Amino acid sequence: MNGLVARIPGRPDRWRERWGQRLVAAFPMGWLLVFFLAPFLFVLKIAFSENRLGIPPYQPLFEWVDGAVLQLQLNLANFGFFLEDPLYAAAYLSSLKMAAISTLICLMIGYPMAYGITKVRQPWRNVLLMLVILPFWTSFLIRVYAWIGILKNEGLLNNFLIWAGVIDQPLPMLHSPFAVYVGIVYSYLPFMILPLYATLERMDLTLREAAQDLGCRPWEVMLKITLPLSLPGIIAGSMLVFIPAAGEFVIPDLLGGSNVLMIGKVLWNEFFLNRDWPLASAVAVVMLVLLVVPFMLFQHYQARQDEGDAA
Repeated sequence: MNGLVARIPGRPDRWRERWGQRLVAAFPMGWLLVFFLAPFLFVLKIAFSENRLGIPPYQPLFEWVDGAVLQLQLNLANFGFFLEDPLYAAAYLSSLKMAAISTLICLMIGYPMAYGITKVRQPWRNVLLMLVILPFWTSFLIRVYAWIGILKNEGLLNNFLIWAGVIDQPLPMLHSPFAVYVGIVYSYLPFMILPLYATLERMDLTLREAAQDLGCRPWEVMLKITLPLSLPGIIAGSMLVFIPAAGEFVIPDLLGGSNVLMIGKVLWNEFFLNRDWPLASAVAVVMLVLLVVPFMLFQHYQARQDEGDAA
């Protein structure tokens, strides 16, 4: 055996490289299989079942008839219910609109912050990055609750505005879309800043210097060089903000109250108040398709475009 291996130079290295790549790829694939695909298939199964009173509150998809024939009971009425009740369409549109506006606000605030962090000296960069992620050291629920004390009629913000003479009466900021936007932007702003910083920090500075040497003004360098090269960070940050914001439940429930309609609240009501698990699962499946499929198609065509540019 030793002689055979000796006659085939490099064989152990190729074997280790081939199986090493498979093992490295197996870990993320296994993670996605266990924590994404398996729960999704379970939710999909419930979405095609029929509601009933009992535990669990849905009919099984497969049932033995006379102990000999396995029968599939597929119920499509849950998906058809969307077209009959305008509440779900309104909730979807409201969620997408609020997520899109929140993402745009995060981008407008996060881009200058990330760009500014790349301009300071190295020791201060670590301090500023630590301040960006510092809110994650406390509970998400506590941070959202803190905004109730700030935005309510007797809260810090109204008291400050009255003290400064800006307003005479407290502004009804809590339980409004404004409060939801504040909560989402505050909670998800670090998810926009960090990918943008990673992209801007790796940017080739010689390109901007060359543009300046060729006569470009600072704003032209920003629009023609910096902004296009930072597009991957903008896309990554936008995805990290938009997707969880669209399905957000805690922030609309605590800060928006009954005045804000979002699909996360509709899901919670269907699951826990109405106990209609099949309908709630169908709502979740449609929401996932609406969010994930466009981004997967975009990444697919982006990868093909990158391969074409590399060729």
